[in-house]
Amino acid sequence: MALPADFTLTEQDGRRTAALSGDWTARGLFDAGLRLASALSDSRPLSLDLTSVNRCDTAGAYAIIRAAGDQLTPQHIQARREILRLLELVGAAIQVEPEPTVRVGGFLALLERIGRGVFGLFQDGYGTLVFLGHLLVALGRSIADPRRIRWAPTIALCERAGLDAMPIVAVTTFFIGAVVALLGANLLTDFGAQVYSVELIGISVMREFNILITAILLAGRSASSFAAEIGSMKMNQEIDAMQVMGVDPYEALVLPRFAALLFTIPLLTFIATIAGLAGGILVVWVVLDLSPTFFLQRIVDSVGATHFWIGLSKAPVMATVIAAIGCRQGMEVGNDVESLGRRVTAAVVHAIFAIILIDAVFALIYMELNV
Repeated sequence: MALPADFTLTEQDGRRTAALSGDWTARGLFDAGLRLASALSDSRPLSLDLTSVNRCDTAGAYAIIRAAGDQLTPQHIQARREILRLLELVGAAIQVEPEPTVRVGGFLALLERIGRGVFGLFQDGYGTLVFLGHLLVALGRSIADPRRIRWAPTIALCERAGLDAMPIVAVTTFFIGAVVALLGANLLTDFGAQVYSVELIGISVMREFNILITAILLAGRSASSFAAEIGSMKMNQEIDAMQVMGVDPYEALVLPRFAALLFTIPLLTFIATIAGLAGGILVVWVVLDLSPTFFLQRIVDSVGATHFWIGLSKAPVMATVIAAIGCRQGMEVGNDVESLGRRVTAAVVHAIFAIILIDAVFALIYMELNV
């Protein structure tokens, strides 16, 4: 049964002794601290007897130290070892002076922000290397023992991250192909070369827009989803629980998402190609009166399948980058909702930036290869 904090004050040979009893805790303290401080307000010598104190926490220790003030010395305290240690810790914390706040403004503030940004860049680079190391270890284990592969979540993620994205990918690339066809028809008609709109549509859609639009849509759709899912699990300490149970989160969470995007992005790229060409066919047929048969025959004769395979060759790289960025940002989420929001935003922004950069690198490589 909890006893309220109390004390008795006695005096012998000019020295006062305060004998404390009960629970000197936040719940049992009530006004005992104030009464003790009022009773010990003069400067006569003081001794404290805490042997009858049942329990004491930081709130009770702070009340005792505040009441005794400078008269409290270790040699005049009788208490159990744990209470003496608590009084020592609270007393040391009270004496610590707060660090002065240094406000930096103007040019120095700009330099500080640049320095923090550079330091954060190196931290992100190191975190990326750590993530890739964990991922390669998990991949090696799965290759060495295929029974470790989790097929059920992989197939479920293929449907959710890939197949469910078919409508939005098809509609978007359809209108992209239609816009490219409309621009080509308007511009090339002035030169009497409107028939070359077919080549313009075929090369742009089959080589660039199919994979680029697909990857950007999946960056906004799947990378953010991966970061939010893993990040919420990190906030709820579910990932820590998995590690305690001996489950590798990279095998259980990251690898299925990698596999899902690797399987589905080529299929989505093919669908985007068909939809983009369909949009181009419709506009060319309506605006230039070129039949779909003529359009498809000219695609086969003048464009060929090389450009389609060039676009499709970017798909595995795009899938790897989208999954890696989304999962890594999810693993970096802290214990607050603000961190989750920042990481989800960073996953989308970083993924789109990486997609455009990789597409530019592929363009330079294929230009050097003359294909």
